[in-house]
Amino acid sequence: MKKDVKKTISIILNSMIVICTVLATIMMFTGLKFSRGTEAVLESTKLGMFRFFTVDSNILMGITSLAYLIEIIRNKNISRQLYLTKLASTTAVTLTFLVVVLYLGPISKGGMISMFRNSNLFFHLITPLLSIISFTLTEKYNAKSVKDSFVGLIPTAIYGIYYLGNIILHLEDGKVSPRYDWYWFVQNGISSVFIVIPIIFTLTYFISFSLWKINQK
Repeated sequence: MKKDVKKTISIILNSMIVICTVLATIMMFTGLKFSRGTEAVLESTKLGMFRFFTVDSNILMGITSLAYLIEIIRNKNISRQLYLTKLASTTAVTLTFLVVVLYLGPISKGGMISMFRNSNLFFHLITPLLSIISFTLTEKYNAKSVKDSFVGLIPTAIYGIYYLGNIILHLEDGKVSPRYDWYWFVQNGISSVFIVIPIIFTLTYFISFSLWKINQK
């Protein structure tokens, strides 16, 4: 793919990511819906929405894409720091997409379709796919060190500390409250963290390494 073509596609994709992020954030914050008469799944309004990794990872992705967009338009070389941030944010939204498709969708009462309604259509599906395409096909960066791939673990680790800490602080007679375990990861007991944590971090690193490897090609 020619350099000018890749640049144009990158501008388009990053612009779409920014627009989708802003639109979805406003929709969830205000409670605006385009799918009426359906039960809200993993949705909240106002500041309560920020408890979801989905929202946090997508906003990080939107901010990173905006920074990328500015640098591309200004014909600036992408810095290593910005590249690593893009890798981390793309990993985070990819993790969101895979957890929804492989885990949350199948166990949800409303089924898979319930995960792609209203703002979550953008958060769970459109933005992650745009981000993957953008990073792997149009934004090559010469990062030879495999150590760079570990940066993808950072958003998951930060959120994991918050999520697990919130669950522990709200244990009820040693039992996990569904109210604070909104991803239903440890409803079989707090000891489930010893299974869930390795699975999530293994999946996260697999995503990050794969994105990094593809980007190098």
